[in-house]
Amino acid sequence: MPKSDIHPKWFEKAPIFCDGKPLCFIGSTKKELQIDVWLINHPFYTESQTIVDSEGRVERFMKKYGFELNN
Repeated sequence: MPKSDIHPKWFEKAPIFCDGKPLCFIGSTKKELQIDVWLINHPFYTESQTIVDSEGRVERFMKKYGFELNN
């Protein structure tokens, strides 16, 4: 006989919050969801994306494969 009551509670309309503002509703096993990044504030879509190169990895790659850096 299969075990009963092993599945988590399902919330049909769990709100998704970003910075305290509700974004939308989704089905989830959690009562509410908190997110830090979504489509509107993601660096890729807001064109604020920067390349972090603290160890010179880009330069080593470019040198290794013979590409020129445009500074």
